Amino acid sequence: MSTGRRKKNPRWYFSLRSPYSWFAYRDLSENHPDVLDEIEWIPYWEPDEESTRLLDEAGVTLPVMPMHRSKNFYILRDARRWAHARGWQVTWPVDRDPHWEVAHLAYIAAEEAGCGRQFVDLAYRARWHEGRDLSDRATIAAIAADLGLPASLGDAVDDPVLRLKGVACLIAAYHDDAFGVPFFLNGREAFWGAERVSAFVAAVRGEEWDGLSDAPFTATPYAAQAAEGSTP
Repeated sequence: MSTGRRKKNPRWYFSLRSPYSWFAYRDLSENHPDVLDEIEWIPYWEPDEESTRLLDEAGVTLPVMPMHRSKNFYILRDARRWAHARGWQVTWPVDRDPHWEVAHLAYIAAEEAGCGRQFVDLAYRARWHEGRDLSDRATIAAIAADLGLPASLGDAVDDPVLRLKGVACLIAAYHDDAFGVPFFLNGREAFWGAERVSAFVAAVRGEEWDGLSDAPFTATPYAAQAAEGSTP
């Protein structure tokens, strides 16, 4: 994890809430693990009142707006379409009382314990495969147990030191002009969205991008593949 001080390092801003961050994570981990190992991981989320107060004190206002109902339904349909084209199974979670510091400050604590990447993997699995609530401290405590970390990870949101480290991540995002996730940076070159993973990978590797999108909608639908007896 980084607070963006070393501006030339390749990095990505990700959210445990976002399906598109999950898509980007899967593409990177399954197809470009060398790049995922090389870049810095910085969490990004919609801040609660306390984090917003600390951001205000730092003179930072994030470009975060309440999501319109129509956009929310579009993302639901689009994410299902994306997952279907890749043959990925999705269980859509219900966020009854979202409090994103619970999961993201827990990530910071897990990263400091040397388990950040494993935490993200299990958190995405819990959210998008099992439909579990990442704002529930019990969910985070269960993930911690799977990693051999103390159950107190579920209460990371109460730790004032972790809170400040989390706010530092959001301030770094502000100074990097990150306005959504996933958001990638290589030097001064920015890439936004899960369909720009290959462009970012090419930039990190010093290669020419072939101009192709990572969006999977030109792929043979999973249902058609299954009918033909092939596997995704």
